[in-house]
Amino acid sequence: MDDFRLKVFITAARTLSFTRTAEQLFVSQPAVSKHIGELESHYKVQLFARRGSRLELTPAGETLLCCAERLADDYRRMEYEMSLCTSAVEGELRLGASTTIAQYLLPPILARFTTRFPGVRVSMLSGNSDQVGQALGEHGIDLGMVESVSRRQGLHYTLLAPDELVLIARPGGPCSRIDSVTPDELRRLPLVLRESGSGTLEVIKTALGRAGIRIPQLNVVMRLGSTEAIKAFVRNSDAVAIVSVISVVDELRSGVLRIVDLDSLALTRDFMFIHAEAEPARLVRQFMDFARADF
Repeated sequence: MDDFRLKVFITAARTLSFTRTAEQLFVSQPAVSKHIGELESHYKVQLFARRGSRLELTPAGETLLCCAERLADDYRRMEYEMSLCTSAVEGELRLGASTTIAQYLLPPILARFTTRFPGVRVSMLSGNSDQVGQALGEHGIDLGMVESVSRRQGLHYTLLAPDELVLIARPGGPCSRIDSVTPDELRRLPLVLRESGSGTLEVIKTALGRAGIRIPQLNVVMRLGSTEAIKAFVRNSDAVAIVSVISVVDELRSGVLRIVDLDSLALTRDFMFIHAEAEPARLVRQFMDFARADF
């Protein structure tokens, strides 16, 4: 955006640190203080307050942040709309994706998109579904992609692609000669799960709940924060895990992991786009249409 002071303020309000603001914007810390001071003088208010070693937004700062984020969103939309007048697709696109989508689904899509539209500057935040939803609500990203079953109030959801969760085990483990297990038998197997807030864990909870099984009834031996960590644990232990099928394509082909069927347990879900507006900005919509073209 043209008013660099507002860009400095938004960054400082998000980081609550003048030092990190200076690092992110490649300016000096005195320059950050100068820009904030100019805004405070202009509006005749205090924007930040110190509580010990912590920096906090004042009520006036909260008001300015809300207005400044709306201006920043409008400015990015204007840049993109004007680029269409010259038939060039340009602008900034800030994406957020839950871990499974960020690691296994998005990379080839992003590679094709940035090749097709080199004028678009793309950045991506990766976290669990709760973190992506929070980033969208705080205007930290323009578009999120999650696998949650639940819906966050005030956000809009659009289908990206279907997905299936599968039970995996190592070929030489206790399940090497078992082709399928019932939900009741699953309770006795050593199981690795994702952390709280994970969309994958939410789907597992919902499916098992329909079968009358709660997470505390399972033999959970480990909770890990990423699918890659879970796969490595399963490859080197007798534990099993439930993961997205798109995350184990290479391991299934090479034979280092195998699928064990889950009888009478449907573990399907949808990968979803989440956006703050019912009708997203044109650049956001263009990426959504591009990403869905393969499915």
